Amino acid sequence: MKPAHTLARHALPPMPAAWRDELAAQLAPDDAIEAWLTLDLDPRLHYAPGLVVLTRHHLWAREQGDASWRSWAHQATLTLQQHDHAGVGSLALHAGDTRLVVWRYTLEQMLAAQRLATRFAQLGSATPHRTPDADICPTCQTPLPPDTDICPLCSREAITPPSTWVLFRLWRFAHPYRLQLLAGFLLTLAATAATLVPPYLTMPLMDEVLIPYQNGKPINTGLVMQLLGGLLGSALLAWALGWARTYILAKVSERIGADLRTITYEHLLRLSLEYFGAKRTGDLMARIGSETDRICVFLSLHLLDFATDVLMIVMTAAILFSINPWLALVTLVPLPFIAWAIHVVRDRLRTGFEKIDRVWSEVTNVLADTIPGIRVVKAFAQETREAARFSEANRHNLLVNDKINKVWSLFTPSISLFTEIGLLVVWAFGIWQVANNQITVGVLTAFLAYIGRFYGRLDSMSRIVSVTQKAAAGAKRIFDVLDHVSSVPEPTQPVHLDHVSGALTLREAGFRYGNRAVIRGLNLSIAPGEMIGLVGHSGSGKSTLVNLICRFYDLSEGAILLDGVDIRALAVADYRRNIGLVLQEPFLFFGTIADNIAYGKPAASRAEIVAAARAAHAHEFILRLPHGYDSLVGERGQGLSGGERQRISIARALLIDPRILILDEATSSVDTETEKEIQKALDNLVRGRTTIAIAHRLSTLRQADRLVVMDRGQIVEVGPHDELMAREGAYFRLYQAQARNVDTDMDDGDRDD
Repeated sequence: MKPAHTLARHALPPMPAAWRDELAAQLAPDDAIEAWLTLDLDPRLHYAPGLVVLTRHHLWAREQGDASWRSWAHQATLTLQQHDHAGVGSLALHAGDTRLVVWRYTLEQMLAAQRLATRFAQLGSATPHRTPDADICPTCQTPLPPDTDICPLCSREAITPPSTWVLFRLWRFAHPYRLQLLAGFLLTLAATAATLVPPYLTMPLMDEVLIPYQNGKPINTGLVMQLLGGLLGSALLAWALGWARTYILAKVSERIGADLRTITYEHLLRLSLEYFGAKRTGDLMARIGSETDRICVFLSLHLLDFATDVLMIVMTAAILFSINPWLALVTLVPLPFIAWAIHVVRDRLRTGFEKIDRVWSEVTNVLADTIPGIRVVKAFAQETREAARFSEANRHNLLVNDKINKVWSLFTPSISLFTEIGLLVVWAFGIWQVANNQITVGVLTAFLAYIGRFYGRLDSMSRIVSVTQKAAAGAKRIFDVLDHVSSVPEPTQPVHLDHVSGALTLREAGFRYGNRAVIRGLNLSIAPGEMIGLVGHSGSGKSTLVNLICRFYDLSEGAILLDGVDIRALAVADYRRNIGLVLQEPFLFFGTIADNIAYGKPAASRAEIVAAARAAHAHEFILRLPHGYDSLVGERGQGLSGGERQRISIARALLIDPRILILDEATSSVDTETEKEIQKALDNLVRGRTTIAIAHRLSTLRQADRLVVMDRGQIVEVGPHDELMAREGAYFRLYQAQARNVDTDMDDGDRDD
C-alpha cells in the first residue's frame, strides 16, 4: 500500500488512522489506495462519520454502525454516479441499471468525491493509468479529460463536448422566418438546376457540331446559336436566382443573429448574482459578441453553400446515372475515403474549436480586467506585468490554434488527393469505354464536366466541416447561458401590491453558500418608515442580509415578507422598483449626468431630475460642470470625485421615490467634509422611508430608530443606541473598540506633527 504517494498526488484530507490500519490489513500487496472520500452524513442526512476508499482492484466502504468493511471488485458493469443538490452530495454505485448503494456527504467533501469518481472511471477503462505525456491539471494533478484544458474537479463544471446536433436548436430562432427560408431553399434548388444545364448542352455541341465538322460536315449555325443561347440563358438565370437567394438568406441570418444576441443578453440580465459571481466579464462578452457573429456567418454563407453542395451532388449524381450508370459508379469510388476522413477529423475539430473559444475568452478577460482598472495598473507600475499576462494568454491562444491548424492542414489536401485520384479513375474507365464504342466523346466530355462539379462540391463540403464545428462550438457556449436557470425564479402567478407601505418581516431566515451557513434563524420586524442600522464585525452577514432583502439571492430557509406577502410571490421587477440602493462604491454609466440620475426612471422630466439633484446636494457642483446636466461622465464615473459620484447615486435613488431604502456603507470611502454633504443628502433621502443602513462608522447610525447587531449570521442585540450602550454588550464592545481606534489614530497624527 502507498498512502503517502497517493496523498501527495491527490492532496486529500487525511484518512482516519484506525480505519486506515484496518483496511491496510485486508489489502493485497498490489492493491494500492488510489483515492478516498470521507463521509459526514448518514442515509437520513444526520451527521455521521464514514469512509469510501478506492484501491486498484476494489471499492471499499465503511460507515458508522458497520461491523466490517464492504467491498466491490472492479467490473466493467460497475459505475459511480456523483450528484449534488441543495447543499448535499451523493455518490451512487450502480451495477448496470441496478443501484447497489448510495453515500451522502456535505459539499465540503465535493472535491474528494469528484476525484474518487473520476479515478474510478479511469481504473475501469482500457487505459487505467495516465501516460507520461498526458495533460494533467496543475492544481489537483489529476488527468484532464481528452481534448480539453478545463479540470472538471477544480471548476466544478460538467465538461460535455459540443455536438453538431446543437445547431438544430437554432430552429427556435429561425422559426419566425420560415417563409423566407422556404423561399431561399426554392431559389437555391432552381439556381442549382440552372447551373447543371451547361454541361448537358456540351454533349450535342461535341457530338452534333464539333466532331461532325472535323469529319468534313458543315456547321449547323442554327443549332449552334440555340445551344449557345441556352448556355447564356442558363448562366444569366443562375446569376439572378443566386443573387436573390443570397440576399434573402443573408437578411434572414442577420436577423437570426440579432435575435440570438438579444435573447441571450435579456436572459443574462435575468440571471441571479450567483451566476455572475462565477463568470468572467470577457468570457460573457465573447459569447454574446463573437460567438453570435460566428453563427451568423455560418447561417448566411456556409449553410447556404452546404445546401447548394448537397443539392448539386444529388442532382449531379442523378444526371450521371441517367447518362451512364457504370461510369457513374466509378465516380463514387472516393466517397468512402472522404467520409472516413470527415469522421476522423470532425470530433477533433469540434472539441478543438471549443477550446479555442475558451482560450480566446482568456485574452478578452485580460482586456476586461486591465482596461477598466488602468488607474490601478499605472498607480502600481504594473504595465509590464499586465503586458506579460496578455502575452501569455495570446501565446496560449496561438498554441491551441496551431494544434487545430495541424489537423486541418493534413485533412484539406487529403480530400483534394482523393478527388484527383477519383478523376483519374474516371478518365481511365471513360477512355476504355470510348475505345470499345460504348460511349461517345461528347458523353465523356459532358461526364467529365459534371464530375468536375461533383468532386468540387465534395471538396467544398469537406471544407464546411471546419466552419460547422466552429458554429457548433459557439452555439453550445451560447446555449450554456440560455439553459442556465436563475436561482431567483419568477413566480408563476405573481401577487400584485397596489400600495406598498414598506413593512419588512424576516421569519427564521437562513442562507447558505454551498455547505456554509451564512445567515441562521433571523427573526426581525421593521415597521414602515423605520430606520434600522446593521452593525457587526466584518463577515457577520450584514451585506448578505441586504442582498437577501433586495432578492439578489433567495433564502435557503424561512421567509422575508413585504407588507405580509412573501417577496418570492412578487414579480422580481415589481418588487425591486420599491427599493432604492446606495452602495459604498457608486457605479455610474457612460453618459450624461442627467441620464445617470434618471437611470431608474428614464421618462423623468428635467424638472424632476433637477429636484432630485437638489435634494441630494448635487445641484451646485453639477452646474459648475462645463455642460451642466448634459456633461458627459466617463466610464464608471471617471472625472468625478467619490463624493460627487455618491451624491449622483443618491439623486438616482431619490428620483424613483422608493418605499424601502438600502444604504450600504454609503459614506465610508469619503473625507469628513464630503461625508457631511452626503449626510445632508441622506437625511432628505431617508425621510418617510423604511431604511436599512450599514455604516462603517457607528457614530453615523445614532439617528437610527433601532440598531441590529449581528455576529456570525445571527442577531445578537436589537435596540436604540443609548439602550445598547447601557447594556454594555456586543454593541458596547464594538463602539468602544472603534472609539479606541479613532483616539489612537488621532494620537498618532499628533505625534507625526
